[in-house]
Amino acid sequence: MASVRVMNVRKVYKRDTVDIPVLDGLSIDIAGGDFVALMGPSGSGKTTLLNLIGGVDQPTSGEIVVGDTSIAQLKGETLARWRSRNIGFIFQLYNLIPVLTAHQNVELPLLLVRMSGRERRERAQKALELVGLGDRLNHYPRQLSGGQEQRVAIARAVVSDPSVLLADEPTGDLDGKSAAEILQLLERLNKEFGKTIIMVTHDPHAAERAKHVLHLDKGVLSN
Repeated sequence: MASVRVMNVRKVYKRDTVDIPVLDGLSIDIAGGDFVALMGPSGSGKTTLLNLIGGVDQPTSGEIVVGDTSIAQLKGETLARWRSRNIGFIFQLYNLIPVLTAHQNVELPLLLVRMSGRERRERAQKALELVGLGDRLNHYPRQLSGGQEQRVAIARAVVSDPSVLLADEPTGDLDGKSAAEILQLLERLNKEFGKTIIMVTHDPHAAERAKHVLHLDKGVLSN
């Protein structure tokens, strides 16, 4: 179970000659195995924070440590390898590739890891069984409901057995029933499999599933 430490992080974007501050000296300690909901108005820096923790973006200043790794020290291929082993991303719009089956979509992250084709296939199948889609391996995204597509996306996020899951509005595009099923699945991944989960959401019902709720506003944290 990996902890996440964000220490005095600032993130400033440049637009022409203008500095646009998004995060302003943010510090958060998230224990390994925690399930945290991040709430706040649009533009408050929630998605930026997820991207920094996942190593998709770099802070302007400050440090981020996931487990024992200070990710600012990682570059290029080393960073990509670390991310593929340690971080699972879940997005609002699934980001599945329409010409690939559910099984092929879930296999994709494993192409970055050295393993046999057989092991890749078996791991992808187990991940789909975990999310309740063992009977949908050969279905294409267009043949699945929105809730099923998000389950495939979650299977893809967990197939490499990452210690941290970063979920950006994972229920934002789903009806109430499908959203509840996805949240139940996230709870299970947290409780049974010890995944550290950080979930951005606007939905207070979704936030209730988390162990802790943090509020971001204008790049500053409030409880």
